[in-house]
Amino acid sequence: MNKQLLSFSLLLVLVGSAFAQTERSKQLPSVAIGAGILSFNGDVGTGVDLSSFSRIRTGYNLTIEQRIGKYLGVSVNGLYGKLADSERSIERNLNFQSQIIQADLNLVIHFDNDLVFKRNSAFAPYIFGGFGYLMFDPYGDLKDKNNVAYNYWADGTIRDIAETDTNANASILLQRDYTYETQLKDSTTNYARSSFAIPVGLGFQLKISDNVAANIGASYYLAMTDWIDNYKNGANDRYIFANVSLQYNFGKPYDDSDPIYRSVDFSALDKLDTDEDGVKDGDDRCPGTPKGVKVDNRGCAEDLDEDGVPDYRDKEALTKKGALVDENGITQTDQMIMQRQAERDSLATERSNMFNENPSLSFLRDIESKNLEERKNNPNSAKASSIPFALRPADKNNDGYISTEEITMAIDSFFEGDSIFTVERLNDLIDFFFEQ
Repeated sequence: MNKQLLSFSLLLVLVGSAFAQTERSKQLPSVAIGAGILSFNGDVGTGVDLSSFSRIRTGYNLTIEQRIGKYLGVSVNGLYGKLADSERSIERNLNFQSQIIQADLNLVIHFDNDLVFKRNSAFAPYIFGGFGYLMFDPYGDLKDKNNVAYNYWADGTIRDIAETDTNANASILLQRDYTYETQLKDSTTNYARSSFAIPVGLGFQLKISDNVAANIGASYYLAMTDWIDNYKNGANDRYIFANVSLQYNFGKPYDDSDPIYRSVDFSALDKLDTDEDGVKDGDDRCPGTPKGVKVDNRGCAEDLDEDGVPDYRDKEALTKKGALVDENGITQTDQMIMQRQAERDSLATERSNMFNENPSLSFLRDIESKNLEERKNNPNSAKASSIPFALRPADKNNDGYISTEEITMAIDSFFEGDSIFTVERLNDLIDFFFEQ
């Protein structure tokens, strides 16, 4: 086991070096060292008169983690400790203790991701799961310090000879010394003393400083073997490790050795409010609000009648809910809508005729610029039409809008002989461009 422990320690060092070589300037690895308690749940320990403390042992962990972005991390975890349990009953009296060495590779999901908790939050929960490799070697406490075997009697005592022995009257009382001196083996099965294991767990981190944190967590391990306690009786063995660890995060929030960061005041950037509406840029959903306009906690101008036109531009303050309005927030009647549609159709026809007289890419780009500006300034006036099915292949980015670039690509594909568009369909595509 000492050789195995040395090999495992070397593995952790090599993995740590690999993490360090692939690090990014803002995402350096972290190392955590901790201790806790291991609690076994298997076949031994199901009898009567057992104490829950009989299955509690100490464990130690070493974890190296590489954080990847805001949400995920990959960690290598080493666990060293003991698993044990014992039981007393008339039918059987079993006990075991096994030293274990385990290595796990885990995917960690962090909740200090600026979505659930802020990245710099002092409290940071996380969950993880992965795959591990376990080495174990069960021993039993079958003899006392004088190498005399235990004999369990029906009255609950332990003696030096069997209860059925002819000299039972001369027996001597013994006490367990809890020294696990005998390697346990099965009489019929030469089982492997290693196995894969599946760890899942959760915990939370308390950040003490930029580089130091304390972790409190618990891991549940499902072993792919039923022999950890030298007793096979159905379901695979399981165990829990609850621990506290101290973590050191290498690096700094930013790399101040790079000249580009030396003159940057990051604390000032966090407080920046460009449009001066009282909402920081990082939280502002509507940047560029005119100065003096009243906004909500998202930085968007108030719209009390919820017609999509902010109050400072709304010329009809109490529009009925669900009514269609123009760019000024004024309710549009069916007649007004038909008139606006007729104007749009007339404008589309006029633009199409102008293009047919003098077709050019610059003309299309000019029309597109005007359309986008109109949609931006007056979203309620944009035509809510979908692209005809036959023309949808031209919408390369699937945004529901045919752009000048997409028309150009369709035409290029046609001349390269790699297109489903015919001349007639290209004309239809251009006509739709002016109508959308």
